[in-house]
Amino acid sequence: MTDASINASTATAHADEASFGDYFALLKPRVMSLVVFTALVGLLAAPVSVHPFVGFCAILFIAIGGGASGALNMWWDADIDRVMKRTKARPIPSGKVEEGEALALGLALSGLSVIMLGLATNWFAGAFLGFTIFFYVVVYTMWLKRSTPQNIVIGGAAGAFPPVIGWVAATGSMTVEPWLMFALTFMWTPPHFWALALFMRSDYDDAGVPMLTVTHGRRATRFHILVYTALLAVLAVGTAFSNIGGPVYLAVALVLNALFLRGAWQISRRTEEDSEADNFKVERSFFKLSLLYLFLHFGAILVEALLKPYGLGGWS
Repeated sequence: MTDASINASTATAHADEASFGDYFALLKPRVMSLVVFTALVGLLAAPVSVHPFVGFCAILFIAIGGGASGALNMWWDADIDRVMKRTKARPIPSGKVEEGEALALGLALSGLSVIMLGLATNWFAGAFLGFTIFFYVVVYTMWLKRSTPQNIVIGGAAGAFPPVIGWVAATGSMTVEPWLMFALTFMWTPPHFWALALFMRSDYDDAGVPMLTVTHGRRATRFHILVYTALLAVLAVGTAFSNIGGPVYLAVALVLNALFLRGAWQISRRTEEDSEADNFKVERSFFKLSLLYLFLHFGAILVEALLKPYGLGGWS
């Protein structure tokens, strides 16, 4: 082998080496950001004061636990990630990170996050985080995702637990309010992902993932989006009259749910010809709105919580 060949091989090896960014990508930072925000709202909406350092540690370890779930999800789903256009550039399918490395990182961070959250706050919160990781990795990723079109419905619970964990980290107990935040995320998840599946169906077909679009078709999926959006609207507006709601939240909920219902209705009335003609413009718009929808609802809950010490938040 010539010196030039050796240098070229060395350069290629270095180019393929995983960087810090590749390992960080294993943690699904976009999903982690949602986990962090909803957990923070759950912690700050709780009717107790939390020392800033304890609160910071709680959110940090919840975030690490969410990242651990992402790494374990990517380890298990590496085979289908290689097939789907949306995921084939992830660290494992692209060959930058070995599957074993992702598994080791996920397990290590899982143990670290659960133990440290328990030590920093209370063991109820730590155990709840451990259960959430188990639910996402084992119940959703390993079982539901590849076995039933209800995968995203039942599995959506995993993404809905963070505000409950935040609340428990602050109070050490359960009340109805954190479960209203849970229900908000839980009911939002199906229409959010089904809208994505409408314009990404070929990915799930190719990977053999039984999303509703694959097993029941797009027509049925459109109807399901409308039904879940209507139920979500009732829940979201009703939450305004609970202890975590108030006039700010009510105004936000009324506007967003009117827009969301309109989008779901438009999707339900469209034919495949309509969607193909404009490259799923309405479905893509609904999906983008769904991202804003959850952020603004939780943002409104946070505003209500921050105003309460000044006698302005809530209905009192």
